[in-house]
Amino acid sequence: MADPKGFLTTPKQQAERRPVDVRIKDWNEVYVERSLLPIITKQAGRCMDCGIPFCHNGCPLGNLIPEWNDLAYRDDFVGAIERLHATNNFPEFTGRLCPAPCESACVLGINQDAVTIKNVEVTVIDKAWDRGGVTPQVPERLSGKTVAVVGSGPAGLAAAQQLTRAGHTVVVYERADRIGGLLRYGIPEFKMEKRHINRRIEQMRAEGTRFRTGVHVGEDITGQQLRERFDAVVVAAGATTARDLSVPGRELKGVHQAMEYLPLANKVQEGDFVESPISAKGKHVVVIGGGDTGADCVGTAHRQGAASVTQLEIMPRPGEERPGHQPWPTMPMTYKVTSAHEEGGERIYSVSTTRFSGDEDGNVQELHLVEVEFKDGRFEPVPGTERAVPAQLVTLAMGFTGTDARNGLVEQLGVDLDARGNIARDGRFATNVDGVYVCGDAGRGQSLIVWAIAEGRSAAAAVDGYLGGRTPLPAPIRPTDRPLVV
Repeated sequence: MADPKGFLTTPKQQAERRPVDVRIKDWNEVYVERSLLPIITKQAGRCMDCGIPFCHNGCPLGNLIPEWNDLAYRDDFVGAIERLHATNNFPEFTGRLCPAPCESACVLGINQDAVTIKNVEVTVIDKAWDRGGVTPQVPERLSGKTVAVVGSGPAGLAAAQQLTRAGHTVVVYERADRIGGLLRYGIPEFKMEKRHINRRIEQMRAEGTRFRTGVHVGEDITGQQLRERFDAVVVAAGATTARDLSVPGRELKGVHQAMEYLPLANKVQEGDFVESPISAKGKHVVVIGGGDTGADCVGTAHRQGAASVTQLEIMPRPGEERPGHQPWPTMPMTYKVTSAHEEGGERIYSVSTTRFSGDEDGNVQELHLVEVEFKDGRFEPVPGTERAVPAQLVTLAMGFTGTDARNGLVEQLGVDLDARGNIARDGRFATNVDGVYVCGDAGRGQSLIVWAIAEGRSAAAAVDGYLGGRTPLPAPIRPTDRPLVV
């Protein structure tokens, strides 16, 4: 193990965030660069190398956490990145964006602060990049088989990299003008600078993966054409059909889906715009939805110079401690203060939007809400609690209802959907159409980045087996004989 007494003698220490008044003036990542280096070996030494490492169960990738914690503690970062890359294609993504269910499952976390697994992970990969330890892994020979991957988010990229390294010719199709999916146009720069995506793409190009941007599969090229041109197709198109809000005034100008608002801010950082066409500058902003996407909207509005920011959530405020019905090692629903929330604004819980009102030009000016309580399986308004808040920009961050591949691609491929509107697949990630596979949010529904990468790796193993009869590729989510569920 690492330090046998580390969990007793070393207190938990997290990465340091830059001062709020400094970081809201730019779009750089919120953490102080290199702040982890002086402390990370000690923090890795807090790992107890448990007989049963429940952190493995908490992480769908099956990351070998005690192993690379021990190597990091011993300052063997070459060995640590080898063990980290054995299960995770993109630890620089997960180390910045994952909510770390592994830490919720840490045995130390039963009665102490859990090991800072996520901080160790991101330090290991960042040091590897700095030292030239991340190089292309070019296949020794080509299989002669071709695979199309639809979508370049974490699931699609993971599947593409695994299949390329197995020797197949892989083409990734992305409808946006740049590769990355929601990593590129959705995750704000202050959470993950896009240079991390860029250098992974260059690694994948050097390995042989081909990328086609600005291609809307289902329109520019049909599903039938993909099936004719390729030996297998992997659909990793995400679940980007946003949940809408049907209340009076929804049509007013200034009411936008979060995924209309956030990508434009990303495009400013890419140099496409001087200022976002949808900007919070000088406006009273209301964000509807209390999840991570809502927090991204909050942080973006702060950096654009909003006059005020209010975030609404229909659920009650979570408690500070793990609820009794969410025992260790499950990931609990607790009150979180993200970097965006540290920067200001107000959060209001147990409220529901009833309508929007606007000015004579059709611009939203106020949001009307009412307090709610959960009764008999539904949220009921509390009489006498109606009020209005100023709102000149409203973003809807209420989650997603399924894949928008339903707009053409699903019909063209002939794949079935499940009851939730996702593409149906069996335990081997295969759809009802021979040679067509699905992974990530397109089949799972909106989920975590670690699940996306795990599904991408597992789908790649299934496709490799389909093309060659057997596969050496690892599958963190084990195939089963579970029948197709429609």
